[in-house]
Amino acid sequence: MIIEQSEQIMKEIKKVFIGKDNIIEKVLMTIYAGGHILLEDAPGVGKTTLALAFSRALGLSYKRVQFTPDTMPSDITGFSIYNKNTGEFDYKPGAADCNLFLGDEINRTSPKTQAALLEVMEEGNVTVDGVTHILPKPFICIATQNHYGSAGTQALPDSQLDRFMVRLSIGYPERENQVDILKSRHGIGDIDNVRAMIGKDDIREIQNYLYAIKMTDEILYYITDLCEATRKASMVELGVSPRGAKALSNMARARAILNERDFVIPEDVQAVFIDVCAHRLEMKPQAKIEGITARDILNDIIGNVKAPSLSKK
Repeated sequence: MIIEQSEQIMKEIKKVFIGKDNIIEKVLMTIYAGGHILLEDAPGVGKTTLALAFSRALGLSYKRVQFTPDTMPSDITGFSIYNKNTGEFDYKPGAADCNLFLGDEINRTSPKTQAALLEVMEEGNVTVDGVTHILPKPFICIATQNHYGSAGTQALPDSQLDRFMVRLSIGYPERENQVDILKSRHGIGDIDNVRAMIGKDDIREIQNYLYAIKMTDEILYYITDLCEATRKASMVELGVSPRGAKALSNMARARAILNERDFVIPEDVQAVFIDVCAHRLEMKPQAKIEGITARDILNDIIGNVKAPSLSKK
């Protein structure tokens, strides 16, 4: 049932997001795993289209904020306004009051506003004037940032980057896919043609089912050894946190679901390892001087840490 639904969802999204099937699959896996997505890429590659298409295909309420230096925390969390008729303060919800929130160019707003959004991501609620307001569930944040230009930007601290389950890069389309995009109705397709295949209750059911996916002790030790290796790498200042290890296990489970298995194999862990962990590593200055990236370190770790031998039957 989940496989059929997933295939239908991806088919709908491909109507408007052309040539990046692997990105669609990874975003869907992250949503199933209950995580948030950071899209780091150049402008114009379809980040907003991808988020909007997912909101429609999943039947989710959707809001978008274009972050600027003057975006306020209250734009995200909401605010209280005095009602002279009742003599009380009424709460006015902010942009986070939805199921799928798109924060465009999150690195172009102030650290205070960034922190307001990331608190929402972690807690699933907002507190305004001492009153806690629960957000709709599921709550999914897709944030974007352009890593090619740093003028006027505020980089996310490592502790805040850690709250994104994955960091993905869409990249430019291949030659044939670019032609298909140019042939489509509006260049990016017609978003109105994307139909809802499931609803928010279905997503929560899948997220709960995630923990029914079996993960042997051998796999758990493998995940632990991979994360521990990042902490011991000579070119790494700060390795993968326990939160990152948990994210890795959840993403591995989500991949198992999409591959029609009720158990995790080492290939599930390896397939998502870099997407989950690269943005969590703080590299030493020497690594930057020598041109060694987090991806280089993680690829070496995958090659050097022995994977358990498990039956795939």
